[in-house]
Amino acid sequence: MTSTLPWELLHTFLGVLREGSLSGAARALGLTQPTVGRHVSALERALGQPLFTRSPTGLLATDAALALRGHAEQMEAAAAALQRAATARGGEVRGTVRVTASEVIGVEVLAGVFATLRERHPGLVLELALSNQLQDLLRREADIAVRMTPPEQGQLVARRIGSIELGLHARPDYLDRHGRPATLAELRSHTLIGFDAVTPFIRAGSSRLGGIGRDSFALRCDSDLAQLALVRAGAGIGICQVVLAKREPMLERVLADQFAWPLETWIAMHEDLRQNTPCRVVFDALVEGLARHIGT
Repeated sequence: MTSTLPWELLHTFLGVLREGSLSGAARALGLTQPTVGRHVSALERALGQPLFTRSPTGLLATDAALALRGHAEQMEAAAAALQRAATARGGEVRGTVRVTASEVIGVEVLAGVFATLRERHPGLVLELALSNQLQDLLRREADIAVRMTPPEQGQLVARRIGSIELGLHARPDYLDRHGRPATLAELRSHTLIGFDAVTPFIRAGSSRLGGIGRDSFALRCDSDLAQLALVRAGAGIGICQVVLAKREPMLERVLADQFAWPLETWIAMHEDLRQNTPCRVVFDALVEGLARHIGT
C-alpha cells in the first residue's frame, strides 16, 4: 500500500460513498465523471483492494470501503476545521458556517438572523440546511443545529432557549363555513392538515390529539412549510407555532384549552468549535434571534 494517501482521493471517495455513483459524486463535488473514476481507481491501487462493486442500482461499498469511511470523515472534519481557522484571521470575522434547522424555523426566523449577520460581518459565508431530519454534528454534517429536542451527544455544546408552543389553527373564514370544533373528537369532521410519513415525533403528536393520526388527515404533506401554507390558504385546520399565528390576523387558534404542544428549543454545536470565532458569532446570533422569536 502507498505510504501517503492524497486527500483529494479520499474526498472523492466520500463523495462516491454518499451519492452511490460516479455521476452523482461528480455533480456533488464539481468534478467530471472521468476524474471521479480515476480518483477511485487510484485509491484502490494505493490500497491494493477494491472499494466498490457495480450493481443495477449503482455502486455498492465493499467491507474495505466501509472500514475506511470513518477515518476519511475524520480527515474531512479536520480539513474543514483547518479552513475555518485559516479564514478567521485578524479582527474581521471571516469563514463559512453551516447551520441546520427545520423548514419553518429556517424560513420564518433564521432568514432575518442571517440578514443581520451578513450586515455585521460581510466576511461570513452562511449555509442554511433545512430539514426535519437531525443532522449529525459529530460527523460535521453541519456546524450548528437548531433542534426541538434536547441534544443527547456528550461532545456538543448546547444552549436551551425556551419552549415554542404548537397549537391548532385555521383561517376564520374556514371556521365560519365549517364551524368551530368544541372538542378534539369534533376535529374528525373537519379537513385536517398533517404529515404523511409516520415518525416518533408524529406519534407523540397523535397521542396529544386524542389518537387522531395520519388516516384522519385529508391533506397530507411532510413539509411543515407546505402545511403552514395550507392553513394560511384556508384549506383546513392544522398545527403551527402559536407565536407565528399571533402575528397573523387571518389565523385563529382552536381548542387552545385542549391542545397545546410545547417544544423545547436548543442550539447546539460541536465542542471543538467553541473557540472558532465565526461559529461562536453565529451561535450567539442564533441564541439572540430565537430568544426574541420566542419572547424569552
